[in-house]
Amino acid sequence: MAPSLTGSLATGVCEADVPWIFYDVVLTDPDGQATSRLVTLTLSDGTNSHVIELGELDEDGTLSGQALWPGASVDGEGNPTGWPGWEQTADGTWVETDDNFAWTRNVSSAVLAVNPDLPLTLAYPPATPNCLTGPGGGEGDDGSTPAAAGQGAGLASTGFAGGTIAIVAGIIVLAGAAFLVIAAIRRKKKA
Repeated sequence: MAPSLTGSLATGVCEADVPWIFYDVVLTDPDGQATSRLVTLTLSDGTNSHVIELGELDEDGTLSGQALWPGASVDGEGNPTGWPGWEQTADGTWVETDDNFAWTRNVSSAVLAVNPDLPLTLAYPPATPNCLTGPGGGEGDDGSTPAAAGQGAGLASTGFAGGTIAIVAGIIVLAGAAFLVIAAIRRKKKA
């Protein structure tokens, strides 16, 4: 049976105003045919391409983690210091550019590779009110003017920001429990 990467994935995620690629790779190779354990992810827009080395598969044939989106950078504390398609001028302002991996914001193909390859759908993470994917003070991905970079709430794209919903749901659960207790007491008094 030929080796396979079926079930593997890579996802663009915005976290703490930084664009990341989260990945989970699973190599199925029952006959030991794979000749490499190095996992790469190749991004392309049809004209440009870039290979990201994700690391070596573990003994069980898996590898998971995260890598900065090409062109993104962070400081020692994880604060954003760069984004693809943006550059900082000498006076400290950010301007959009065609350099610094700007093309990766519109990836047309992505391929995970060990020995077998797996084509994936991968998109640059969109900006949200809680997570900016471009510098502060400049035009955001959604056309709005974002707050200063590093000051967003930083929820991942799969995060939960429904505090009000959770409170309302909790109140409904408590009201339902109180109703059941009152009904049980009334039945007991009638008996």
